[in-house]
Amino acid sequence: MSLRPQLQLLACFALLLLPPGAAEFTPSLDSDFTFTLPAGRKECFYQPMRKEASLELEYQVLDGAGLDIDFHLLSPKGETLVFDERKSDGVHTVETEDGDYMFCFDNTFSTISEKVIFFELILDNMGEDGQDQEDWKKYVTGTDLLDMKLEDILESINSVKARLSKSVQIQTLLRAFEARDRNIQESNFDRVNFWSMVNLGVMVVVSAVQVYMLKSLFEDKRKSRT
Repeated sequence: MSLRPQLQLLACFALLLLPPGAAEFTPSLDSDFTFTLPAGRKECFYQPMRKEASLELEYQVLDGAGLDIDFHLLSPKGETLVFDERKSDGVHTVETEDGDYMFCFDNTFSTISEKVIFFELILDNMGEDGQDQEDWKKYVTGTDLLDMKLEDILESINSVKARLSKSVQIQTLLRAFEARDRNIQESNFDRVNFWSMVNLGVMVVVSAVQVYMLKSLFEDKRKSRT
């Protein structure tokens, strides 16, 4: 389901030379990531944003005892925007300003169990759509002859693009839910097998003791006296 923690951290650090425990994503519209957070550890990530843009972040704990994690989201000024304590999932949307937003997953409260965490970033109004529209206008001519406006074409294309992005997002979330449910089912399956073997062992011991007790009741004790 997820890469080894060391490989994942190296992949993140290769994006930009940031301090240890931090990573940065390229300014794409949609990014998702799955990583393993060891017990007693805290990992933070940075996302550069523009003014009047929108940052939507959704996270889920896919595996680990309790399926819970502490989550922090900080503004470029260091102000705490979101704090979730011992939550299994969450969805948060903020209007952004220029600067790097930091979000952290904290598993320091756990001394034994590591957590498998999935999160997805959705960035809106990052200033790329306007440039794309200007590029379209350079190459499209004769729209009056076709009785169709450039704005109508762009509106249709953007609508299709938004619907496709939403479909991809929903499929990604469904895969995350499926992974978490599968982990829970496998954990329950292991517990059922363990306790079934324990019950079977107890039943065998009790049966042996009962046979021995019944046999001792019907033994002829006169033979032992002679």
